[in-house]
Amino acid sequence: MQEDKKEKVKKGWLAVEVGLEEDGGFQRFLIPISYLYHPLFKRLLEKAHEVYGYHTTGPLRLPCSTDDFLNLKWRIEKESNHHHHHHYLPLTLSFNSC
Repeated sequence: MQEDKKEKVKKGWLAVEVGLEEDGGFQRFLIPISYLYHPLFKRLLEKAHEVYGYHTTGPLRLPCSTDDFLNLKWRIEKESNHHHHHHYLPLTLSFNSC
């Protein structure tokens, strides 16, 4: 869910900024905290640590194009709708920028 920067984040959700600096900036999204425990999202968090480090100010920044982030988000949501999610989608990132 893309959100206006002025809106408050609801309990159980996290604000993230997605984008690549060379693409001209970041877009803000709200994601459920449950994403933090998903193996694909954990890999993106590891990449964020490599790029930005642990000590940053403001929302969590993810070094990923908006299109690739939306694809990742779709995959996580699709898996959460299946009882045996590990049989449907591989746990690898095949995105250009993630």
